[in-house]
Amino acid sequence: MITARLTIDPYFTVGPVNPRLFGSFVEHLGRCVYDGIYEPGHPTADSEGFRRDVIELVKELGVTTIRYPGGNFVSGFRWEDSVGPRAERPRRLDLAWHSTETNEVGLHEFSSWLEKVGSELMLAVNLGTRGTLEALDLLEYANVPSGTALSDRRVANGRTDAFGIRMWCLGNEMDGPWQLGHRSADDYGKLASQTAKAMRQLDPSVELVVCGSSGAQMPTFGEWERVVLSHTYEDVDYISCHAYYQEKNGDLDSFLASAVDMDRFIESVIATADHVKAVTRSEKTINISFDEWNIWYLDRYHDVDKIEGIENWPVAPRLLEDSYTVADAVVFGSLLISLLKHADRVTSASLAQLVNVIAPIMTEPGGPAWRQTTFFPFALTSRLAKGCTLEVRLTGDTYATEQFGEVNLVDAVATHDDASGTTAVFLVNRSQTEDATVTIDLTALGSVSVVDAQTLADADIQARNTLDDPERVGLRPNPSVVAGDHTLTVTLPPVSWTALSLA
Repeated sequence: MITARLTIDPYFTVGPVNPRLFGSFVEHLGRCVYDGIYEPGHPTADSEGFRRDVIELVKELGVTTIRYPGGNFVSGFRWEDSVGPRAERPRRLDLAWHSTETNEVGLHEFSSWLEKVGSELMLAVNLGTRGTLEALDLLEYANVPSGTALSDRRVANGRTDAFGIRMWCLGNEMDGPWQLGHRSADDYGKLASQTAKAMRQLDPSVELVVCGSSGAQMPTFGEWERVVLSHTYEDVDYISCHAYYQEKNGDLDSFLASAVDMDRFIESVIATADHVKAVTRSEKTINISFDEWNIWYLDRYHDVDKIEGIENWPVAPRLLEDSYTVADAVVFGSLLISLLKHADRVTSASLAQLVNVIAPIMTEPGGPAWRQTTFFPFALTSRLAKGCTLEVRLTGDTYATEQFGEVNLVDAVATHDDASGTTAVFLVNRSQTEDATVTIDLTALGSVSVVDAQTLADADIQARNTLDDPERVGLRPNPSVVAGDHTLTVTLPPVSWTALSLA
């Protein structure tokens, strides 16, 4: 039997849980927008063409902030194409995903959809094929109330009130050779600094995200962050992190420990940012926007989905529609644990993406929408994780992995909300064969009752939810919880994710 022990003390805080930690990402990619959130002919479509069934699932998921419209897409995007009368909007070639963009859904339509789901907009500007002037134009169009050429154009296009967008991304993955307008760290840092300064001259209240590395495996990782921040440290609020994980070569042990890599990634970026802070003698602290993270079987895209050919530019093709297993969802839940562990510095995050494209929500044209396995850890964590993250001081059994060395079999994090007196504990058992018994010391909390205990697990860790069987996998009550004298024990099945709610 695997054992682990942790202590919950509301005085040992890591940092407040920012609601933006539970953000997501909608890119004009595949069927994320068209046939995803927007399908005018669908039986549930509202008067604007948005699927009501998807709206309800997004609300259930608890998404707070949504990054838009890319992603790689944004580096070739002309924002002017997406506003004004639909009949006059041009069809454009999207070089990032080798598709045709119809521009039926643009800034106005997407903002209307965000109001329906109750989420905040995080808007990316094109610093790939465009630059500072176009970013200023978009900011003026979006945030100036009226009285200028571009703000009055917004009013004429049907939006009297300014959009009031607070968070802005200064391009996307500019370290990547695949990116339109790819630049060196030095060149990008100069452009990002120039653009940030100009945007703040127009609207000092904006919060700006500068591009970090598109992955910790990039050969420029670390040095990219250092150089970019040396140019932009006083101009921006966040530096971005992007990370995707997949099981490779049948190495499930390492895959289940993917959060170890995320922890190291975050801590490396923090160290680099704080180094620049020290060198520049700055008084401000740069936080992390982990604005792309997920399980993504990227190899499958290169092997199967990739679209090519000068005459082949489909509209909303089926791209990156990964079907997630129980094992994927358990790793996904452990990545959420990692983000919460670093709540003092990771104050914004975006699950990439939201619908159909490596997404927790899937749809069928003219048919149903359903929850993937990854839906459940996100929805429950976004609902329960309130107040502050606590340092739980976990000890327990370990196992050896090929990629990450010796790793804890049980990982955990807790949050505590003083205002409501509620505590949430999130746990994962990485063992493929054995239950894990976890003992939780609750002495510092005083009198505590267990409100709920939910576990995601299955005898078949390859089980998944599909169009034909959309409810095969879900959360189940965990009846193993035993409350003792200032302690609590819970049994975690093999390859499982669990959430406890205490009051």
